Amino acid sequence: MPAITPGYLYTFFALIAVSSILLASFMDYANAIRFSSETWKLKDLMDHVAAKTTQLLTLALTADASAETYIQAPAAIGSKQYWLALKNDSAKAWLEGGFGNAPTESMELRVYLPCKVEASGFYISGYGAICLTCIVGVSANPPRIQISGSSLNGGL
Repeated sequence: MPAITPGYLYTFFALIAVSSILLASFMDYANAIRFSSETWKLKDLMDHVAAKTTQLLTLALTADASAETYIQAPAAIGSKQYWLALKNDSAKAWLEGGFGNAPTESMELRVYLPCKVEASGFYISGYGAICLTCIVGVSANPPRIQISGSSLNGGL
């Protein structure tokens, strides 16, 4: 039987190590592309919801009446569950979004609304359509906008 020289064994183990490093690098690259794609889809959905919110506020203020609309939303983006939340401070209101099954303080994305409103509520994916409700009061208070899920188990 011929003897295997140590040089061949070292070369074989070096090839295994290099191929393992390359495989891990390609897997990380594929995951980064997938995460980037999911983030863009969430951003597009948030832009759509913010535009519908602005449209609903304009309609409600023009008609001086409360209004409600529903937006069809995907149950998940990629394989991840996501959430949307409306929040405000004394100067402005915004829509926050991120991945996970509960709204957290460490939001990933934020879209500001162009008008001053009282904003509240959250939506977690998988709970039906997104329900936006705008309530215009008779007093001098700013209008109120709420986001929730359309099903009985979801949203607020």
